[in-house]
Amino acid sequence: MCCDTCTVRSLSLGSQPFFLLALFLNQNSSGSRQRRDRKRTMRDCRHIYRRTTGAKAMTEFWLISAPGEKTCQQTWDKMMVATTRNNNLSTNHKFNIPDLKVGTLDVLVGLSDELAKLDSFVESVVRKVAQYMADVLEDSRDKVQENLLANGVDLVTYITRFQWDMAKYPIKQSLKNISEIISKQVTQIDNDLKGRASAYNNLKGNLQNLERKNVGSLLTRSLADIVRKEDFVLDSEYLVTLLVVVPKTSYADWERTYETLAEMVVPRSSRKIFEDQESGLFTVTLFRKAVDDFRHKARENKFTIREFQYNEEEMKADKEEMTRLSTDKKKQFGPLVRWLKVNFSEAFIAWIHIKALRVFVESVLSPARRP
Repeated sequence: MCCDTCTVRSLSLGSQPFFLLALFLNQNSSGSRQRRDRKRTMRDCRHIYRRTTGAKAMTEFWLISAPGEKTCQQTWDKMMVATTRNNNLSTNHKFNIPDLKVGTLDVLVGLSDELAKLDSFVESVVRKVAQYMADVLEDSRDKVQENLLANGVDLVTYITRFQWDMAKYPIKQSLKNISEIISKQVTQIDNDLKGRASAYNNLKGNLQNLERKNVGSLLTRSLADIVRKEDFVLDSEYLVTLLVVVPKTSYADWERTYETLAEMVVPRSSRKIFEDQESGLFTVTLFRKAVDDFRHKARENKFTIREFQYNEEEMKADKEEMTRLSTDKKKQFGPLVRWLKVNFSEAFIAWIHIKALRVFVESVLSPARRP
């Protein structure tokens, strides 16, 4: 017979019309059960999952344990009349829960509180996995939703066609054991997520730091990918080549004055080797003992000398490090997305089973709690 109380859990998923999931508890009972308090009560409403697409409109799913009529079908028909045919409040779906082991009243009361905490924990893990999926996909966030599936189907379909997973959560186990199975499973997912996210974030951060050095203003960015060996006078006891950043508006001033900024500047030694939207990078060669004077005069004329030592081995090592990090990131990306996809499904499925456990327990407890 159908459970004779009404307990509500609300779930939210996306941007579709309001749904009502009618929850029926088929229980084998010897003898008839009195039908107490046929008035439906709604309590402990909470939403389940917000789409990562950022849609403002939300679809809510309510799990309802309805007061029992002679048959579950009569209860279903009555609910359809009340919520659909008369006022079009909702679209209803049967939410099937198998015969679970009820246990003692004391166990159920304690389990009710434990399930509430477990519900919040599992929800947090579901959200973390979904959010990290969006973070990992970066510029491909339009593909987030297609990767957030439950048992290979979209979340709406999974909920509206819910079937208890007998293999993962055997109904011969007590309700407490089933909740412990889910707790251990989701805790493991949470711990694995922390480890994988930490490793991937470190790799991503190191790569971004190297990439950041190769972008930005000529005043701050790395020059290793700009300069070449032939731009410098190397291995000279007396001569040295400096790199100078000159604003575009001062090109003419530079060409006119650089040879006179200090003594012993090599005539016609300046050459522009790179420019961005604001400035140009020029080389100039002079005697080493004139560097300090040249630096001082250059600063007075708003020419900026970049500190740079041409070292092929260091530049090669930086490029190799960037290549290695980029390759490692690509290698980890595919397996990480697959792991997130699989474990989002596992966590979400566990979450809906927790919702089913909660509404089952609350339905059994409702008559006992009434004065």
